[in-house]
Amino acid sequence: MRGYKIFAGSASEEFAQEVCRYLDVPLAKADIKRFSDGEISVQIAESVRGRDVFIIQSTGAPSNDNLMELLIMTDALRRSSTSSITAVIPYFGYARQDRKAAPRVPISAKLVANLYQTAGIDRLVTIDLHAGQIQGFFDIPVDNLYGSIIFQQYIKEKNLPNPIIASPDIGGVARARYFAEKLGLEMVIVDKRREMANVAEVMNIIGDVEGKDVIMIDDMVDTAGTMVKAAAALKAKGATSVMACATHGVLSGKAYENLDKGELDELIISNSLATKAHPNIKVLTVAPLFGEVIRRVYHNESVNSLFA
Repeated sequence: MRGYKIFAGSASEEFAQEVCRYLDVPLAKADIKRFSDGEISVQIAESVRGRDVFIIQSTGAPSNDNLMELLIMTDALRRSSTSSITAVIPYFGYARQDRKAAPRVPISAKLVANLYQTAGIDRLVTIDLHAGQIQGFFDIPVDNLYGSIIFQQYIKEKNLPNPIIASPDIGGVARARYFAEKLGLEMVIVDKRREMANVAEVMNIIGDVEGKDVIMIDDMVDTAGTMVKAAAALKAKGATSVMACATHGVLSGKAYENLDKGELDELIISNSLATKAHPNIKVLTVAPLFGEVIRRVYHNESVNSLFA
């Protein structure tokens, strides 16, 4: 076998170290610097000729800097005669702009897909894309992993007396239904109307939550406004407790303030993005999952069987 090496962007160095510990390989070295005007400089500090290379980098805030850093690292590795380059992007930035929802707006997720392929990425691995159809924006293989695999065991260990799954909006019904089927639970839906970006108004609950321990399922939590308002609506309908599972803890703007003031009992997220500690937030690691996927991709083994 040619051998592989794992590099980390500055946004995911700690995450990459955990992946490398799982795989028992050292993290490869790259010097990433900034010029005084903010330009990014990358130099690969070891030979990668003929190697399969994996770059681990989430493109969360600051999204533009982290995205550009990933592109420049890819170009540097491509020019260093690698055999292949796989971008491992735990959080795929710009995924929310996946369609024309209004006149004269971009489809930014497609633009980002074009940038990755033009830079020279041969394969992409991510988890819980905001919209699954983004995979179709690429002409290279895309592995979109399921974050539910890390939440299932945690929920089982909670031993909730009367659990039920909830989708925080109509768009997340498929994700919530998949989760409910895996756990053998019933499901309800929170129907909301979004007036503007990052502002949501909960309208009504589709289903019965009286006396239930509600588990909301979503791919990300940003300002936490939707989650908090949904929790209040669920408790107003008689829910005993409300917890939420969201793979990506974006947690921008007034997110922590909303969590402090809201009625959400617990928020469970993954470490796809670095977040501040909070008493009501539980962080579960997906690094071993990505480590196993990297191993399987390199050895040409099935990735889908992980989720069967």
